[in-house]
Amino acid sequence: MRLVFECVECGGHYLPPESMRYPDGPASPVWCSRCQAAKQAAGVGEDPLLARVALAAARAAAARRAADGEPAARSDVRPSRPPLSRRARSGPGGVRSRLG
Repeated sequence: MRLVFECVECGGHYLPPESMRYPDGPASPVWCSRCQAAKQAAGVGEDPLLARVALAAARAAAARRAADGEPAARSDVRPSRPPLSRRARSGPGGVRSRLG
């Protein structure tokens, strides 16, 4: 079950790793990775109470999605291509060679 968070700073939604750890440190349930890096550079720490509330809200939303039977999001949502016709497979080179 993946948790989706909303950044308190910029308002964007983000999907941190399931382990809640980035390669350079822990993931924040309060800020997206860009805002978290900016806040760390400025020396601002996240509020632990706000972090607990954000985690609880994300868990409740994930549980609600699971209870509603919402299908899991697919990584590739593009429609599949239709099969190539026989004419399309032959290519323009084959037609030109027969004409000359």
